[in-house]
Formats: sequence, structure tokens, C-alpha cells
Amino acid sequence: MVFRERKSGRTSSSLEREKGRGGGEMGRLFVVTLEGKIYSCKHCRTHISLSEDIVSKSFHCRHGKAYLFSKVVNVTVGEIEERMMMTGMHAVCDIFCVGCGSILGWKYETAHEKSQKYKEGKSVLERFKISGPDESRYWVGHETPIGSSDADDV
Repeated sequence: MVFRERKSGRTSSSLEREKGRGGGEMGRLFVVTLEGKIYSCKHCRTHISLSEDIVSKSFHCRHGKAYLFSKVVNVTVGEIEERMMMTGMHAVCDIFCVGCGSILGWKYETAHEKSQKYKEGKSVLERFKISGPDESRYWVGHETPIGSSDADDV
């Protein structure tokens, strides 16, 4: 995996919005460029993760499928909050694309149940909000259930 940095062309107003999401004080923003089979933000194409970093493709969110990733880049995190998921109570924070500010999914900070500890420090990206390595996009169909998130079969 090769990392290259490039300066973001975002405006100061978009940087100000990030401060409200737990970004803290920010200076110049650099975006990591990944090489390989890349998942990116479907809105602005900012690189987010590599296919080799997928831990599970068996997660679900309110828009359908979601993938659990061991590593993500070019995201900011929101406030940590307790959420009741389908697999129990977890401390999570939303994750946002640094390129356009779109919410992409969430990061597990703490899992309260022993069987769920493997999720800690990992991120879930909603498949509906990212483009795949072949530039494919996942579209929500009419049969997609709308409900809670976090169902998995690992």
C-alpha cells in the first residue's frame, strides 16, 4: 500500500463545519491517496479504504448492505455516543468524508459485550454511500428493508 498526500482544495467554511464534528483545530488538510482496489466516497471520489481491509461484508444498515473495514482514511469522526444496535449496546461515532463532508458510516469505539469486542476500532461503511474498486455503486432497491443497523454474520 502506497500513501501519497495531496492538498485539499476545500474552502475555509467547509473546514469550519468539521470543527463541529470533533475535528478540533485544523490547519492545512491533506488527503491520502491509496493504490490498489479502492473504495471511495460516491459523491466526491475521495479515497476511503482498500478492499484488502474488509473484515466482513455481512453488515447491514438502514440503506441495505454495509462493510466492516479494519482501516479507513480521509475521514473525520463525530461525537462518541452510545447506540443500541442489533448486536447490543456499542459506543460509536459517525464518520464523515473529508472531501465533501458526507456521512459514510460509523466507527466502533467500545463494544459492551465480549462477543462483539472484535469490532472495536473498526469502521462500517454503508455500501450505498461508497463506490467500489470497479467504480460500481450500490443502489438501494425497493425491497431494501429500512430499519436499525449493525446486523452481521461473521
